[in-house]
Amino acid sequence: MSSAETVTHHDHAPVGHTAPVSDFMGVKRDPHATRLGEFLKACIKFGASDLIIKTDQPPKLRMRGALKPLDTRPVTAQDWQEIIKVTLDEDQLKDLAHYGSVDFAYDYDESARFRMNLFKARGRISLAARLITSNILPFEKLHLPEAMGKIALQPQGIVLLSGVTGSGKSTTIASMIDYVNQRKPVHIVTIEDPIEYIFHDKKATINQREIGIDVLDFKIALKALVRENPDIVLIGEMRDKDTFAAALNAAETGHLVYGTIHASSTTQTFSRIYGLFETEEIEQVRRMLAYQMRAFVYQKLLPTLHEHIPRIPGIEILINDAVVQKHILEEREGELREYLNSIEAQQQGMVDFNAWLVKLIEEEYIHQRVAMEASPNKDDLSMRLKKFGGASSKR
Repeated sequence: MSSAETVTHHDHAPVGHTAPVSDFMGVKRDPHATRLGEFLKACIKFGASDLIIKTDQPPKLRMRGALKPLDTRPVTAQDWQEIIKVTLDEDQLKDLAHYGSVDFAYDYDESARFRMNLFKARGRISLAARLITSNILPFEKLHLPEAMGKIALQPQGIVLLSGVTGSGKSTTIASMIDYVNQRKPVHIVTIEDPIEYIFHDKKATINQREIGIDVLDFKIALKALVRENPDIVLIGEMRDKDTFAAALNAAETGHLVYGTIHASSTTQTFSRIYGLFETEEIEQVRRMLAYQMRAFVYQKLLPTLHEHIPRIPGIEILINDAVVQKHILEEREGELREYLNSIEAQQQGMVDFNAWLVKLIEEEYIHQRVAMEASPNKDDLSMRLKKFGGASSKR
């Protein structure tokens, strides 16, 4: 399907679980009955990751990373009046008027929910909705290396997933949590803004807390963690000093902590973390990381050569061992890239990003052009491809 093609859709009200939302008059209403409900149903039906709606245009679904317009009439200002009336409560209406945007979540049914951002653009309403499901794929289905299982089952410490927005970090962490869920009778507490995946208890007991719905903010949620007796904690995105300090403290007190951070490699993750702190605090943070870090994982989603596999992750994995710990303590984190390419590191499950790209090319998952665009060191990748002979010519 080309980007110009449309997704066939019929304007019928959807059926399914109703999750009433109070409108600004205090009356319980059903967003399913509006055109928004129809588009959310289409998003689920066609397996789209996102729904984008702009006033006076047909809504679009994001499929395989590209936007495809639904074959339906444009969403009008009148449509928005009805949608807003039955979707936003009084406080959300005030936020939309004051800030120009509002975030909220909507439970479509027991297995699907949507994270939504309603915002103004040139005086008109637009909406971006991300589909959140309980369909959590295992590592092999996500094309992740076996080492992820070993990382997920660590008894304590801190595990960080890095990458830009939309790189699949939340999907990978969800797979790791579900991996533990199937194997260990532990208590897992997640603090998310917003909730990305819906977990169902298996061997583990999982409590998911959403900022703004279950708890006011991250600070309050982190303070309450001690009393909630978790074994494993997911602290969403590490956005500031206080959040990361809380994560380190939780790791030091015997918890396994998962989190995400924006960084373009596993080694750059260190500088991103240090940048959150004052200069005089960095040495202490460095020492804590040296002993509490379990693994840093960087990933970037890449388009594939396969119709049934929309995107596949390019992966880099740095696992803490004696060598890594020594580099951290000696402030030589930048030199760890060389160690990632060593046989010793590879035997422990560590992965260099360029080496993983070569693997994906050899296995004909991605085109060489895609790998070159994604590589942080194109000269090194070219040398690796020449070394492996015919890999560079694969399509």
